[in-house]
Amino acid sequence: MSDLSSQCRILRSVIEARAAGERIVFTNGCFDLLHPGHIRGLQQARSFGDRLIVGLNSDASVARLKGPSRPILPFVARAEMLQALSCVDWVVGFGLQEDDSPAELIAYLNPDVLAKGGDYTLDQIVGADTVLARGGRIELLDFHAGWSSSGLVAKIRRDKK
Repeated sequence: MSDLSSQCRILRSVIEARAAGERIVFTNGCFDLLHPGHIRGLQQARSFGDRLIVGLNSDASVARLKGPSRPILPFVARAEMLQALSCVDWVVGFGLQEDDSPAELIAYLNPDVLAKGGDYTLDQIVGADTVLARGGRIELLDFHAGWSSSGLVAKIRRDKK
């Protein structure tokens, strides 16, 4: 899970990357049952900069957001799959406490670009105000209709019956 030491290591890497002139992109999500829509979104997010940080909801956070039967895959497995993607540079967890928002993490990491799925509007994007106030930008990712982790879970449950 993400603890203060891992966040500090990532921040150190972000500072080094930025000093080398690299643009840092941040996106976040549950990524429970990784699917092609996720991968396309992550690839697109990376295209907005040089390095991509993925904020990953903790298991407790996913359960609060999606229901008690979620996540299907535990944090460690979801993080490992994300980290294996060539477009992802760093994965950091959040949402261990009652707060499921990545706002503090975004403020801490100070990305140049905040990318979020096209099913969001600017006023729904947590951290947008922080990124914009610091001179960064917001990018809406293409929406990939037909791909949904919740939809996949529902299909698996239907097919199991």
